[in-house]
Amino acid sequence: MTVANVTTPLLGFVGAAVIGRLGDAALLGAMALGAVIFDAIFWSFGSLRMATAGLTAQAVGARNGAEVDRTLARALAAGILVGAAIVILQGPIGRGAFALSGASPAVIAGLSDYFHIRIFAAPFTLANYAILGSVLGRGRTDLGLVLQIAINCVNILLTLALVLGADMSVAGAGLATLIAEAAGVGLGLVILARLGSHPFAVPLRVVADPKALARMLSVNADVMIRTLLLVGCIAAFSALGARSGDVVLAANAVLWNLFMIGGFFLDGFATAAETLCGQAVGARDPVGFRRAATLSLAWCLAFGAAIAGVSLAGGGAFIDAVTTSPEVRAMARLYLVPAALAPFVAALPFAFDGIYIGATWTRAMRNLMIAATAAYALALLAFHGLGLGNAGLWVAFLILLGGRGIGQALAYPSLTRRTFSPGVTTPLPEAVHQGQ
Repeated sequence: MTVANVTTPLLGFVGAAVIGRLGDAALLGAMALGAVIFDAIFWSFGSLRMATAGLTAQAVGARNGAEVDRTLARALAAGILVGAAIVILQGPIGRGAFALSGASPAVIAGLSDYFHIRIFAAPFTLANYAILGSVLGRGRTDLGLVLQIAINCVNILLTLALVLGADMSVAGAGLATLIAEAAGVGLGLVILARLGSHPFAVPLRVVADPKALARMLSVNADVMIRTLLLVGCIAAFSALGARSGDVVLAANAVLWNLFMIGGFFLDGFATAAETLCGQAVGARDPVGFRRAATLSLAWCLAFGAAIAGVSLAGGGAFIDAVTTSPEVRAMARLYLVPAALAPFVAALPFAFDGIYIGATWTRAMRNLMIAATAAYALALLAFHGLGLGNAGLWVAFLILLGGRGIGQALAYPSLTRRTFSPGVTTPLPEAVHQGQ
């Protein structure tokens, strides 16, 4: 699944690289803030993918095929309804996001063009989360690979055509994403039909079953709170960088793409952990669960170290490929070391996120994220008082990642014992999630 996941940050990389070739720091900054805003909007509901994957994997492990379709139908309904609400509320959402960004008028002008086009992708994006979660929960990472590559290839080709060929600048990048997400939903439904899934045939009364909805909403709510906090931390990082000027904002955008490419390699192992650990919980197989968790942790840490090494060695060339601005290139090089180290520090929380989601230890994951966010906020305050500026932002971000991973590692043994204790079962769909 690693190849599928790395295509996602390539969207941001291609968009940033194409805009970066124009040599305008304000436009590159607009793309960076646009990515953060839509991360905040869409990944606030990224629990749709994660919860759908975890609940589907447990249904597969319990050999409950009917619940697989019911879970997917509920997730699709939630995604489409929430996406439509986001489109309707785009005015206040946009005004609030622009005000909080702290960016210059030149950046806001480009950001507005991008935002008010890409926002119409919301129903398609959230539907794709549900579709991908269902496919991955079944263990069909090959089909997840096909779906993700197709969406991202369409996006990349359209970005190049609309930004460079049609001279549409950041508006073209937004339109490319909208079209690609819509195409992804169509392809995803075809893939599900090939798997024998027919979510729209599930009766409404079954979709709205109170006990099943209560479990799904409980898992989604915990993951949503965790994701909102994580995205809020990233948004604070971007907003504080923006207050240091357009050049710092653009430099952080370049380095963020470097981190995200490494991060989505790690997310491939987290996705595998969701599926394998979820199926082991559904099958009541503690040995298989521990084996899957151990392998996920080992591979994440090994790849995190390798990615950090490659980033340190090739980061300069990466920076030069993304932007032609001499000022942005010089600024990005100043903070290359913490950005390159971030994938290694992130390896532990990436792996544990997959384990926790697969086991539906979502309340524990939420509580640990709250603690890590508090540590991050304290670090930002302390480094601001010391006058560390952008270097302090990057160190605080490393503290956020490291704090999450350490907290999850400490809680993991007791959660495992509780989940597989004699007498503890995971009935579907009525089960209440673990980690309370």
